[in-house]
Amino acid sequence: MARQDASELEHRLGRQAEAVCRHYLSNGDRQGNYWQVGDARNAAGRSMFVRLRDTPKGPAGKWTDAATGEHGDLLDIIRESLGLIDFADVAQEARTFLSLPHPEPEPASRRGLAPAPSGSPEAARRLIAMTLPITGTIVQTYLRRRGIALLHGTGNLRFHPRCYYKPDDGPTETWPAMIAAVTDLAGKITGAHRTWLAPDGSDKAPIDIPRKAMGDLLGNAVRIGVPGSVMAAGEGIETMLSLRQVLPDMAMAPALSAAHLAAILFPATLRRLYIVRDDDPAGDGARDMLIERANAEGIEAIPLSPAFGDFNEDLRRLGIDALRAGVRVQLAPDDVARFMNLAA
Repeated sequence: MARQDASELEHRLGRQAEAVCRHYLSNGDRQGNYWQVGDARNAAGRSMFVRLRDTPKGPAGKWTDAATGEHGDLLDIIRESLGLIDFADVAQEARTFLSLPHPEPEPASRRGLAPAPSGSPEAARRLIAMTLPITGTIVQTYLRRRGIALLHGTGNLRFHPRCYYKPDDGPTETWPAMIAAVTDLAGKITGAHRTWLAPDGSDKAPIDIPRKAMGDLLGNAVRIGVPGSVMAAGEGIETMLSLRQVLPDMAMAPALSAAHLAAILFPATLRRLYIVRDDDPAGDGARDMLIERANAEGIEAIPLSPAFGDFNEDLRRLGIDALRAGVRVQLAPDDVARFMNLAA
């Protein structure tokens, strides 16, 4: 009887998986179709994933803790988060929860959340929570048309099918968009960058300002890969992804503008920084400032310069072999074998 009762409760809870997570795992947040938190006891962190929708991989409510290998369902979350022991108490808590009204979680006003200030870090986090992975989307199409095919380690790049765009005059529009999560050194989301796209992914959307950032950007970046003793930092997302086509194992950090590049914060493990400059006066200024800051902290700083305006232009106009050759002669010798994709 207990097993039948548990199965029915589990099924009913699964239909409200996000509401369960918001109630019992309040230290987490939504990331696409998953709720991400530290563990089933509601610790802060990002190692546990709760599925919020039924998928071919399993039903809503199933969870896995990547740090410990633990897994379970929403009844387990109720038990662990409240410290309950007896199943009768868990079942009673579940029934109490299910008797409460739980409307659909979107939009924010329906979740009982105060509107986030426009352009704030919280607004950025809520935007990213509504996005999807880029695999199989027009974001992938857009990047491939720019010569960018290697996309490993790009979990901070996301897809939004209908992202709001407010022109200076006229009504608000919606366009598909590539959304990039801006994070601090600890991995906390502090901002977001939007690149609105044409519906077929062939190019950016035909609007006045197809790129905009929001949130707290100073010192932070869109992080691609995991930095160790060596990483590269630059301005644009496509620029850094283009470089990663020939340096697939090097961590990249697009800072989104020359001013923010000059102020980027350094990971504690960093010993060598490649500074990817755009070929313009602002890029020169960011390079010089970053070299000065890096040297002051005992970090070797090496500029990487494109043949044209930026490395994506190099990739598209010259091809990957020429890009590889142009980058190779600018690397420290021990980084050629360590990071460069010589076999491609």
